[in-house]
Amino acid sequence: MALPLVVGVDGSEPSLQAVDWAVDEAARHGLPLHLVHASRWERYEECLPSFGTDRPAGELTAEYIVGSCAERATLRDPEVKVSAEVVAEDTVTALLEQGREAFAVVTGSRGRGAVAETVLGSVSLAVAARAVSPVAVIRGGEKNRAGALRRVVLAVGDLVEGSAAVRFAFREARARDAALHAVRSWRRPARPRMGQSPLEHETSGLIYEEQAASVLSEVLDQVERKQDDIAVHREAIEGPAHRVLLDVSEQADLLVVGALRRRDYTGLQLGRVSHAALHRSACPVVIVPQQV
Repeated sequence: MALPLVVGVDGSEPSLQAVDWAVDEAARHGLPLHLVHASRWERYEECLPSFGTDRPAGELTAEYIVGSCAERATLRDPEVKVSAEVVAEDTVTALLEQGREAFAVVTGSRGRGAVAETVLGSVSLAVAARAVSPVAVIRGGEKNRAGALRRVVLAVGDLVEGSAAVRFAFREARARDAALHAVRSWRRPARPRMGQSPLEHETSGLIYEEQAASVLSEVLDQVERKQDDIAVHREAIEGPAHRVLLDVSEQADLLVVGALRRRDYTGLQLGRVSHAALHRSACPVVIVPQQV
């Protein structure tokens, strides 16, 4: 049985965008969709046994949120199998637990409690930093979220981060009938080395560019040989890694970034590049964990 695509919902506009994106994603991969709303209304409404017939407002609100989101998902694509539940837990814990047996966890870029200027909500960041499954944070413009550009970008970082993210990116490109654009940044030293002339320093960029291209080949070659039906474009781009990815995300449907997960560490495990992508990407971002 296929693992479900799990979506955290809270009724906010970003979470509704996440539902729409997840329905389309589930349809592409033939996956069931599972909507999760985390609610601790019991703690705040002192829900004790009673002979009264009135139901707590928190319970009604939670049921309305998952019910309306499930209806929205079914209306968007009746062929996608949709289930929904309210979990009596905090949101991060609930989504991390659900993500243990999921194709991916999907969240909006921020929730109902975030102010408009907040680029990324704390829930999305915490889940992306700790989940054992891929985490998609849905952000960016409508054309990027809708998959209209037919371009999946893979951020190629250190080799140890790469294999799970590479496989995920190829799978997404195939499901979307899209091209895969693999990108690695490179930078030359800011100043010439001791004894190096300014001209030598300027031309040394070729060496760093070639090294970046070599890493691209090492990461991609083994997987690409098995995926010869997918158009793959490799590009080594000069500049800070986070800036390079933010620039290419403007013309992408999806940005795939690998992240290490150390089994003996339970804190947030995201690097600077992942943080920048989650906060400022112009398209949806998927963080794909690599266990080490």
